[in-house]
Amino acid sequence: MSGPESEIGEQSGDRPSRRAVLALGAAAASTVVTIRPALAQTAGSVLNCEIPVPSTQAGGNYIAADGSLVPAGTAGAYPPAPRPITGEEAKVLLNGGPTPAGLNAEASQAYANYIRRLQAGMSGFTCYASLQMPR
Repeated sequence: MSGPESEIGEQSGDRPSRRAVLALGAAAASTVVTIRPALAQTAGSVLNCEIPVPSTQAGGNYIAADGSLVPAGTAGAYPPAPRPITGEEAKVLLNGGPTPAGLNAEASQAYANYIRRLQAGMSGFTCYASLQMPR
């Protein structure tokens, strides 16, 4: 090694040079500035995602009060939702909030139970899983 600093920016001893500390600080600051907008965009996209009730693979089935799929016309079952439920609506439904416009309270509860039963590989599961992530 030649001179008071080595090639990695350390002075003789164990303490990093001032230049190395400043470079690390600048890198950390740019990382925070880069990640914050990405997190905000992710939060917005989670609330805009959609959950079809029922999934397109189960088209034609009705939703029982417990959220299970049953054949069309089954007594006490509800027809498919007229449109996919957005992430924001699902979040409200799952927390016992008011039902989205155009849905009656009993059907909305059945749809919420259906959403709770979603599993990996089903349409809408990624949206539902995203709603479960802490922010």
